[in-house]
Amino acid sequence: MKRHLLACVVMAIAQGCAAVHDQVLDTSETQTQLQLRQVQSKIFETNDKERTMRAVIATLQDLGFVLDKADLTLGTVSATKLDGYAMRMTVSVRPKDGGKMVVRANAQMNTTPVTAPAPYQSFFRALERSIFLASHSVD
Repeated sequence: MKRHLLACVVMAIAQGCAAVHDQVLDTSETQTQLQLRQVQSKIFETNDKERTMRAVIATLQDLGFVLDKADLTLGTVSATKLDGYAMRMTVSVRPKDGGKMVVRANAQMNTTPVTAPAPYQSFFRALERSIFLASHSVD
């Protein structure tokens, strides 16, 4: 009886590991993650990390976010917006070859990741305007 129970436990564990292995290697999930990353990221034609970070901060504040933390060295900004809901956005800025900056935003509504493209598109439109105005010395 003990051997039978032990065999069942071993088979259940092996089957569970196979299921996790299949999920890790699921290419449809990887494709979805790549599509989400494309929505969350935008490349800007500038090599000025500090100016880009300042534009990110200004954009988040213009959109009603309250700054939680900003780190120029790491190139990250975190902010929260409370408007009947809690939206948290973390934005990273990193250099890319050819004098460009990659800006990637990651948003959560309450505790759920935001996967819809509209909030990211709105953020990047506002950020483009902010970078344009900053580069043309318009306050």
